[in-house]
Amino acid sequence: MADRIGLETQAVPEADPRAILTRIGKAVYDWDIVSDSLIFGPNTAEIADFAEFAKAQTGQAYAEFLSPESGGSRFAAIMGSKERDCGRGVAFHVIYGLKSKVAGRGQTPTVWIEDVGRWFAGADGRPAHAHGLVRVMADRDEIEGKALVQSRWDTLTGAVSRSHFVARLSVILAEQEQSGRARAILLVAIDELARLNEAYGYDLGDEFIAAAAARLRCNLRGKELFARYSGNIFAVLLEACNAEQMKIAAARIEAAFDSAPLETSKGPIKAAIRVGGIEIAQKESSGAAVLREAEQALEASWRTPAPRLAPALRAETAPRSQGMSQQIIDALNQSRLRLALQPIVDAKTGGVRFYEVLARLGGEDGNLIPPEAIIPTAEEAGIVHLIDQRMLDLTFAELESIPALRLAVNVSGLTLNGKEWTERLLALSARHKSAAERLIVEITETCAVRDLNATREIIGIIKGCGAQVAMDDFGSGHTSFRNLRQLPLDFLKIDGAFVQNLSKSEDDRFFVRTLIDLARHLEIPTVAEWVEDAQSAALLAEWGIDYLQGFFLGAPQVALHSFSKLAAAI
Repeated sequence: MADRIGLETQAVPEADPRAILTRIGKAVYDWDIVSDSLIFGPNTAEIADFAEFAKAQTGQAYAEFLSPESGGSRFAAIMGSKERDCGRGVAFHVIYGLKSKVAGRGQTPTVWIEDVGRWFAGADGRPAHAHGLVRVMADRDEIEGKALVQSRWDTLTGAVSRSHFVARLSVILAEQEQSGRARAILLVAIDELARLNEAYGYDLGDEFIAAAAARLRCNLRGKELFARYSGNIFAVLLEACNAEQMKIAAARIEAAFDSAPLETSKGPIKAAIRVGGIEIAQKESSGAAVLREAEQALEASWRTPAPRLAPALRAETAPRSQGMSQQIIDALNQSRLRLALQPIVDAKTGGVRFYEVLARLGGEDGNLIPPEAIIPTAEEAGIVHLIDQRMLDLTFAELESIPALRLAVNVSGLTLNGKEWTERLLALSARHKSAAERLIVEITETCAVRDLNATREIIGIIKGCGAQVAMDDFGSGHTSFRNLRQLPLDFLKIDGAFVQNLSKSEDDRFFVRTLIDLARHLEIPTVAEWVEDAQSAALLAEWGIDYLQGFFLGAPQVALHSFSKLAAAI
């Protein structure tokens, strides 16, 4: 270029790429996701504030440095990607924080990293390899600016992000009582996304969601806060809107989607939607509580043919479950939630491999409240998240008490949709890494397949903490082979409804064998629940099941380690 503009050129020494990268605080890396081998470039150890992290030789070891302040991780960005690799890789960009683990440096500030690269799929279409560039971000304004831009907007739809919606809602609720204005929230779910992703691929799914967002935005009044709440769900904050006006708004949105299909590159496609909504109580102060009620209303709409528009939860609106829900709250406040451990055994050897933890509430009289009375009531009353969070606390305490123990804990679909549980998991796993590595999180099949993009993102967060993930009630939702391939699961737990009658039902025997064969093809270990007799256990072992669980192998036993430890600390 210098010759072309008539400047005299001089020979200069060839630049050293390693020196350049070091000077600008950047380093390359190569990550084999399948084997988890992580290799950083030769200059990485020379970069200020990064030398300790560069010693990690696996993705898991690197993830152990993640700070609880992080809003994401490399693992979550890659495994939660909704894009497909068409041969050129898929770009990713994420900002996260790392903290030193060196003794005596517990107060070391978080080192913020900008991680940019591409991941490449293996033969099964799942991420298998990634390479990229990490950069230490030293400028606080740049960190906050990039994080804000990254977190505020959904680039596909132009809607605000869930995190920004939640933050804005908190500000509004703080002003709610003084303003006296009526407000409501609508959650709008696009039912077709999973089917379209499976049939046509994620590119068309993105196109469909973008078109749905445009249709929805055109039918708002223009001043409502409009957010992409999750992969296939949008949230709308309706200003100056009471319960009756909310119903009118919901009907208007439904009519807009009924009036004409959405235009896509594959032609017009009809969009089926579901709407759940709540009017915000005047004295409501918790954004998390408001959103849980809206999610509960939307959840109910999956089971009913018409939109479910629920008022804000009050004691008088649910007299049937009020007594039990109050008992649950009292038991939580008084630390009377107990863990019951049921063994899961190796189908070949009969040895216990891990335990599932089940919730038990101790009554004021010392007797245990039947488990079937706990979870349905808690879900109906909108307090199941409190149980899930306490169960997670107790499970970690139990794992810390017994270093050789492995435990599986359930989390409700309603809880999994919120941020509080995952934030608690991140915090606990950062403090108790060895315990997190012996944790298995169970999510139900119906919850997992409802929104695959959101599920992959959540699984990425869980596995990034070092824990494993099991799909519970496998078989109840008839997950497709393709959907299973897209979820990085560690276990499949076959729905006990198909297992308990194996000795009597030929249909159940055929179905369970089919599920086991499918899981074996995917190389995912299987667990059979509700094994209640020797004949069923023998059949399952013969068919190649990996693990067995049920009263024939052992009944749940209340554990006291974590309860006494936690109670002493309170």
